[in-house]
Amino acid sequence: MSAPAPQPGPSGQSGPPALPVTFRPTRTRAVLLTVGVVMFAVITAIGLALEQLSAGERMSFIFTALLFLGVLALLSRPKVVADDTGVTVVNITRSRRLEWAEILRVNLRPGDPWVFLDLSDGSSLPVLAIQPGIARAHAIRDARALRALADSRSTAAGHG
Repeated sequence: MSAPAPQPGPSGQSGPPALPVTFRPTRTRAVLLTVGVVMFAVITAIGLALEQLSAGERMSFIFTALLFLGVLALLSRPKVVADDTGVTVVNITRSRRLEWAEILRVNLRPGDPWVFLDLSDGSSLPVLAIQPGIARAHAIRDARALRALADSRSTAAGHG
């Protein structure tokens, strides 16, 4: 599920969304999982329909179909979960937990494939869950919401 769009505050500025919130590329995820399931069904059906195949060859068709489905499921895994204490960034094969104070800036520049977080240790962390590929407006809205959260939470943590 994606984050709701931030609601305008009293000054007309967008405020951060309510926590906890999950950001995820819903269209990309739907496409990847749908293609994976369809590919699995088609490859498995072909493997089972070809009468000249041995049992081992049929199993190799099914194994290959499962492999494709698994890869597409991994590609659909990215998400960002923001809560009161920080952010969990889940990318394809790795997850990282960050405290709000560790996030200096949320960047989505023109041409970027996804959001990048500038961190207090001088590194940058890609956030594959917010990517403008298929749903540009959705990604921009999610990036702004995450930026608003990071700005409000980092400021609150710095003064607490």
